[in-house]
Amino acid sequence: MKLGFEEAPTHYQSGSQSARFWTEAWVHNQVYCPNCGQPSLSKYENNRPVADFHCGSCREEYELKSQKTPFGAKIVDGAYRTMCERLAASDNPNLMLMSYDLKSLSVKNLCVVPKHFFVRDIIEERKPLAPTARRAGWVGCNILLNRVPESGKIFFVRNGEPLSKESVLDKWRQTLFLRNESMEGRGWLIEVMKCVDLIGKREFDLERVYAFETRLSQIYPHNNNVKPKIRQQLQVLRDNGYLEFVSRGHYRLSASR
Repeated sequence: MKLGFEEAPTHYQSGSQSARFWTEAWVHNQVYCPNCGQPSLSKYENNRPVADFHCGSCREEYELKSQKTPFGAKIVDGAYRTMCERLAASDNPNLMLMSYDLKSLSVKNLCVVPKHFFVRDIIEERKPLAPTARRAGWVGCNILLNRVPESGKIFFVRNGEPLSKESVLDKWRQTLFLRNESMEGRGWLIEVMKCVDLIGKREFDLERVYAFETRLSQIYPHNNNVKPKIRQQLQVLRDNGYLEFVSRGHYRLSASR
């Protein structure tokens, strides 16, 4: 994978338009589909709502967001209502995030957040635009990237270093089981995955996860049986190969993670 942009001249006068041309051309020429491994992604026509690229083999869709600086805890997105409608749609695209360096005209980071990690809890409603604004009352949203577990951030390039295609495809496959879950079921699983991330160790016991009972109770205030729910989610993660069962009450992140 070559990280440099093609230095082809563009007819755009603004730097942002040129950057968009370079970044989109780079994705088309260099990025493979993480779902099936197809060598290249096809670009949709300009101004298509939602998605920017698709795989001609497996039909996965991707929305690209790129910027000069690394992405932080939040990503500004479009209309809040539209985003909420997209969450339940089967054609909701995967989110591709690129940070680049204009001096070297090269990619620094590229990761994909698979669409099955998009649940209601990672979408934040923004305040309506002021009455004096051109689109007065319009309500946008933020994507809370800090609420996505590490397994939901699949890097092609990290800190200027490409990762192997095999590792990218493997990490993608590890969480595909989430697509078979309902929106609520996915939400619970993702929250427990984040708790495991926060423990910070490959091997842990049930009590360490129980320590997040208060946190999970605040997220799901109508659930009065949080500990049994935690055990249930750990079993689902184990059954799908995300975790390994070590002994009674003891778990380990799978060796491939």
